[in-house]
Amino acid sequence: MRHVRDIDALLLLATTLASKRRPAELVEIIAAFDFLQTEIGPELRLREAFAHLSEDGLILERDGGYTLGPEAQKIMAAVPKKGGLAAKIFSIKDDLSTHTTEAPQPAIVIGEAQLAEAMAAHKDAGSGAGKNLLMPKPKPAADDKKRPAAWRPFGMRRRTR
Repeated sequence: MRHVRDIDALLLLATTLASKRRPAELVEIIAAFDFLQTEIGPELRLREAFAHLSEDGLILERDGGYTLGPEAQKIMAAVPKKGGLAAKIFSIKDDLSTHTTEAPQPAIVIGEAQLAEAMAAHKDAGSGAGKNLLMPKPKPAADDKKRPAAWRPFGMRRRTR
């Protein structure tokens, strides 16, 4: 059993969200962290997480982006759909602690400048006029209005005597 940190589980979860249809760029993964409403923490830990998850073949670099490997897809398929973020992280960490790799893969090295540039690009995209599709949508204001008095469900008629 090996030591697994929260950032490892969060990185897999963010990569899953960002790379649904195609490999995700680093900026999209950062946006997914923001969508999960979690802090990334020290940039060094994120770079280390990319390195050792890619060595295990869980994160792959394809077409200029990052995607999940076959084993990571199996781990993410077992994550409970219901429940909070903590339950999902626990499930992922549990599966990662028992994961073994037959042949180590080359590590993906994310540079300090590359990560800082991606974080700045995400911050600029959030403050600009464009929309970030990974951002949660605000809930509409609750109206205190109730149904009009004359409203009745279909098929219900007013009783006549």
